[in-house]
Amino acid sequence: MPETSNTPPMSTSSAADVPRLTSLSHGGGCGCKIAPGVLASILKDSCRMPMPPELMVGIETSDDAAVYRLNDDQALIATTDFFMPIVDDPFDFGRIAATNAMSDVYAMGGRPIMALAVVGMPVKLLPPAVIGRILQGGEAACQAAGIPIAGGHTIDSIEPIYGLVVLGLAPPHAIRRNADARPGDRLVLGKPIGVGIYSAALKRGALDAARYQRMLATTTALNTPGPELAAIRGVHALTDVTGFGLAGHALEMARGAGCAIAIDWARVPVLPGARELIGQGCITGASQRNVDSYGDELVLPEGYADVERALLSDPQTSGGLLVSCAPDAVGEVLAVFRRHGFGEAAEIGEVLSSPAASGCKSLWIRTNGQ
Repeated sequence: MPETSNTPPMSTSSAADVPRLTSLSHGGGCGCKIAPGVLASILKDSCRMPMPPELMVGIETSDDAAVYRLNDDQALIATTDFFMPIVDDPFDFGRIAATNAMSDVYAMGGRPIMALAVVGMPVKLLPPAVIGRILQGGEAACQAAGIPIAGGHTIDSIEPIYGLVVLGLAPPHAIRRNADARPGDRLVLGKPIGVGIYSAALKRGALDAARYQRMLATTTALNTPGPELAAIRGVHALTDVTGFGLAGHALEMARGAGCAIAIDWARVPVLPGARELIGQGCITGASQRNVDSYGDELVLPEGYADVERALLSDPQTSGGLLVSCAPDAVGEVLAVFRRHGFGEAAEIGEVLSSPAASGCKSLWIRTNGQ
């Protein structure tokens, strides 16, 4: 089992002159992502070069990783993910960042085989021992996944940055895209949401030790159900919920499939105390940027509270898998999650027909069945 830190949430080192990791970054975890609307504007004129026929998945549907068909039996999955600190303990930061990076391979239905480290550190501010602990945390997560960190690249940067390039393999027929949901499918979410709320509370000194450990438990849980889920005949689409929040990644699934999605809000698992923390003002700036980017595509119920809006767009770091499957596969999907230790996995909604048949909106949030 990977090492577990006993360091209090707000401490990085016993040395008084070592700054808190989160104090060195303007944002943390997947909340650092460029807002989806801005990203779309940046990318709209890029990638016009012809793609080889072996490229099974590229950027066309904002999927979790690229996939290149090697032969009839193997497809190579390639992804990279890195960010600034979401926590102050360096070992925990490394574990979370590495777990998050590997999630993209699992979300395509594959198994990671190796990783390369991406490291940018303010070497004049952080001593080698602290930077070393970040790398050790990443190594512990990769050891838990059974893969090596086989190399990488380092730079001296203004803000601390850590993550991985991850390569994985899967049979071509087992690749599950985020764009293949079908009308009538049910949606299952593997982890509770609220990580962004917890991280905002941590930065403000409002996250107690018990909730910090809860945050670690969810952000360092490898999304290992991915390959087993992809092997289920009734599973049509997979993605993971990260920086764009539950709403953003559900919208990517809906857009890619040309469908609409309805989420039954009362069934969505939420980290304990997250709503209370929102009431104390613990909300990330990325949450509002997310809403600004895709709010026009949402249909919210009358009286939908601001607390719930904040959760809906809350950026998740190392979030859960979102599965679109046939109704008769839901039981098997939940059983796979339970077998891998994801006891809070829940059925949270359904895939509807085209947005045109749903008022030209892609995502509907329902409460009390409405």
